Amino acid sequence: MSAQTEKSSSPTAGGWGSAKAVVSSLAKEHVLLHGAALLTHQNKPDGYMCVGCSWAKPAHPHPLEFCENGAKATAWDITSKTVPPDFFAAHTCTQLLEWSDHDLEKIGRLTAPMRWNAATDKYEAIGWQEAFDDIGRRLQPLEPDSAVFYTSGRASLETSYMYALFARLYGTNNLPDSSNMCHESTSVGLPKTIGVPVGTVTLEDFEHTDCMLFFGHNTGTNAPRMLHQLQDAREQRDVPIITFNPLREPGLIAFRNPQAPAEMMTGKKTQISTQYHQVKVGGDTAALAGLCKYLIEADDRARAQGGVPVLDHAFIAEHTHGFEAFAEAMRSASWDQIERHAGLTRAALEAAARVYAQAKAAMVLYGMGLTQHRNGVQNVQMITNLLLLRGNIGKPGAGVCPVRGHSNVQGQRTVGITEKPDKIPADKLKALYHFDSPTSKGMNTVEACEGILDGRVKAFIGLGGNFARATPDHSRMEPAWATLDLTVSVATKLNRSHLLHGRVSYLLPCLSRIEIDRQAGGEQAVSVEDSTGCFHGSKGRSEPNSDLLLSEPAIVAGLAKATVGARGNVDWDAWVADYARVRDAIEATYPDIFKDFNARMWSPGGFHRPLGASERRWNTETGKANFVVPETYDEDPDMPEHDGQVLRLMTTRGDSQFNTTIYALDDRFRGIKGTRKVIMLNADDMQRLGLAEKDVVTACTVAHDGYDREVSGLEVRAFDIPAGCAWSYYPECNPLIPLWHYAKESKVPAAKSIPITLRKQA
Repeated sequence: MSAQTEKSSSPTAGGWGSAKAVVSSLAKEHVLLHGAALLTHQNKPDGYMCVGCSWAKPAHPHPLEFCENGAKATAWDITSKTVPPDFFAAHTCTQLLEWSDHDLEKIGRLTAPMRWNAATDKYEAIGWQEAFDDIGRRLQPLEPDSAVFYTSGRASLETSYMYALFARLYGTNNLPDSSNMCHESTSVGLPKTIGVPVGTVTLEDFEHTDCMLFFGHNTGTNAPRMLHQLQDAREQRDVPIITFNPLREPGLIAFRNPQAPAEMMTGKKTQISTQYHQVKVGGDTAALAGLCKYLIEADDRARAQGGVPVLDHAFIAEHTHGFEAFAEAMRSASWDQIERHAGLTRAALEAAARVYAQAKAAMVLYGMGLTQHRNGVQNVQMITNLLLLRGNIGKPGAGVCPVRGHSNVQGQRTVGITEKPDKIPADKLKALYHFDSPTSKGMNTVEACEGILDGRVKAFIGLGGNFARATPDHSRMEPAWATLDLTVSVATKLNRSHLLHGRVSYLLPCLSRIEIDRQAGGEQAVSVEDSTGCFHGSKGRSEPNSDLLLSEPAIVAGLAKATVGARGNVDWDAWVADYARVRDAIEATYPDIFKDFNARMWSPGGFHRPLGASERRWNTETGKANFVVPETYDEDPDMPEHDGQVLRLMTTRGDSQFNTTIYALDDRFRGIKGTRKVIMLNADDMQRLGLAEKDVVTACTVAHDGYDREVSGLEVRAFDIPAGCAWSYYPECNPLIPLWHYAKESKVPAAKSIPITLRKQA
């Protein structure tokens, strides 16, 4: 049975806790009635797309197609609280730097463009055109590659296209984005194995799958709406779901649907995971190798005995390359080695592999628990290795599903936000805008940080996000911001990045996607791409928080006109007046992806981008899907060993959090209230290290590079986590990540395995 009566002590996603949290968040922002009405339009075909996560939007949505965190994100954006110029007149930036992340954002929405005054250390109101003109004057004399154009994952397709074009007309490919900090390992790993940079699974596949495997993803907080698909699979077809994760996350254990009155009243819940394996932090490659080894050796035995093959040999022969080398590597891998690195027994791995082997169609879903490691790219490729063994790509119910984070983080890459010049259609841009795109590779996030530290970067323009807080090595990075000639932040709310200003700094407040966007051509809509590669229209429904706010496209256009002028023959004003013209330009630049863009953007469920791998067409160097032999079974081979004193720290988000935005200090799923200054340890490790519950410690990074990296004031808590591992919150523990501790090939900061020691505080 997949449904069971809840025990009071067992963790459950959804239910009354979620419902209460939604009401509480709306009440705290003083938008209880307005917000409740607005939420009925969230993620609907004729409504606005959530500004939080990027999970798929169904063609036939539930009456309430939002999750707890999505509701918090909406409440956060439409809050009645504001931060007018008077607030900044009363507070210096130095004073505000003492505030917590939560306290900075909860004060409300920014209402007017501001410029930092060095003499008073305060932001002061300024006119929009004066701000644009001064920013343009300061950018024009700079070497283009000394400026960085960063983008968070919230910007729409229209804004992202305009922003990328602006940067390239200016003369640089320095277009890092939040992908560089999360799923870049996917974007690097998948093209080499299956020829596409994104996943192949759609919502329809959930209706046909026989088996799901999860790796390194906390679905209950990071993509809760997916729980509807998981519940349907479990309840209607008893689909096995096998989870590999260091922490037992409630969303992958059990779910009570807040939209099901019977479940809410009776306490009934759905068991989500049928097997739950607490893999050691850094052990996913080894666990995947164990699954692959079992399948290959079981197939060897079956074929030798004349039995039914376990592998899909017809698919392997026709569609793949490199199988024999991979199979031999798996055969030669020792179980002792696999068990040691995975932190799981052979019996546990074989139990999971047997279920997978019986499925006619299976999918693998994963998150940043796989990508944010030194060998994060290898992890992604091990996922495709497992799928290819049984032909589980390019058929209904099967495929790879990287669960992206921010609402349009995948889409902005699709329309040109990338530091890699070979990923953009330079010929199309030249034909449309009569200029030669820069050909030098630009800076990704890590390289932008390196450029800020060594002085190569002179200007930083941030389109959303909280870059300074999201990146590693805070003790080195935060002082370096003061050396920049210019910093510009486009934002809805105040955060720490805005206070770590350059010599000249601007704060430009923008409309939220949820707000009505009125331009010369009437009310405008934008579009986004979800995690499954579907594009959706989005139209704001809430009145703007301030009359002085501009839309993101209008701000980008204002900066572009002041900086590059008539270069490119772009009619920026016409684009701002009618975003449909921007979509026409996107279609002209990417005709294979965006055919009939304006006509299809309101299709229920969105329209899907073409993906060769979904049709078993492989755009790879070999022309086939490629098996890749892993270099090592340790995701983080740089991890030092020091007599058992070194722990592997993984950072994670909390229940009331989205990326760097902290909605509240409580994390009800982990039993934490009123603080984020905690570190969770295995009870045996606590005893071994001489630590007791609620001891206060300093975490110190083990790195012999001449820099001390510490986070103090962490309260020790016992938690169900594999021995030798620890977890604490992101971004509070980002100061512990060395800038050089990143994934090979993709340069994603390795935030899921940081070598630390603990020092007890008096």
